[in-house]
Amino acid sequence: MLTVFVATVSALGLGACVTSMAYRSKVERSYPAAGELVSVNGSDVHVLRQGTSGPVVLMIHGASANAREFTWTLAPRVEGDMRVLMADRPGHGYSERFDGAEQLGAQARQMAGVLDALAPGEKVTVVGHSFGGAVALRLALDRPDLVSGLVLLAPVTHDWGSGGTAWYNTLAAPPVLGTAFSQLLPLVGPTQVRGGVGSVFKPVPAPEGYYENSAIGLLFRPENFRANARDVMALQEELGAQSARYPELEIPIIVFSGSQDTVISPRLHVGELKKQVPVELVALPDEGHMPHHGEGEAVAAAIRRLALLPETR
Repeated sequence: MLTVFVATVSALGLGACVTSMAYRSKVERSYPAAGELVSVNGSDVHVLRQGTSGPVVLMIHGASANAREFTWTLAPRVEGDMRVLMADRPGHGYSERFDGAEQLGAQARQMAGVLDALAPGEKVTVVGHSFGGAVALRLALDRPDLVSGLVLLAPVTHDWGSGGTAWYNTLAAPPVLGTAFSQLLPLVGPTQVRGGVGSVFKPVPAPEGYYENSAIGLLFRPENFRANARDVMALQEELGAQSARYPELEIPIIVFSGSQDTVISPRLHVGELKKQVPVELVALPDEGHMPHHGEGEAVAAAIRRLALLPETR
């Protein structure tokens, strides 16, 4: 019986591996690396660019996403008079993962390296969505010479206490269990997320074609999914340390916050940030966690205002 059990488990594991390899091949053909690879601290960062002239804007995506999050709704609104850089965070999209990449400081160093390489000597406006907001804040803290202002979109900024971590991230993060569990994701993940993507946009509907246009399918490659899980599992402790430094910030900060956000608590994150540093809050009573899609014009206007301020150039 034991022999039969071991053989069955081995066959299932082999089948999952074959399925995940086939899925990777298919999804990467559908959403290939369309940008350039910038070597930063010995690891490649994949960067998409839009716009050819004007001040530089760096956009940093959130959890479960990649740089294409911005390419089809937000970046087109500012690319006419700005140079937009959109970088995959380590282990996401087509950026390399490395040991310690779950640390906010490490992710900020990769973003800083992109700016050092592609916008040398310039101070830029940094846009961060959700998890990307935490990285944007860390970049401004650690490299104030690079950042002239921040536009934060439903940012995660503070330790949120108990709960708030999805069960699948708990399973995917550990080295051994996570490796095995993540091989199963291509079997069920895409279908589940396609059906539930609207939940992050509530109460407004998700834009048509969001899953495809934002290349969400890249998330279900096992290595990408594990990287995302490790980021999320480490975030609470990382923010506990980082948030104590926010009073160091002396740059303009504009925050867009959907009052109907069910992914994070605006009262906790934006509310606590406002107690520590001057913030221009744009409260959106009818938006959820994705204000850069539903309120793209307003977000673009804020980016343009900060990027074109004489004192921030």
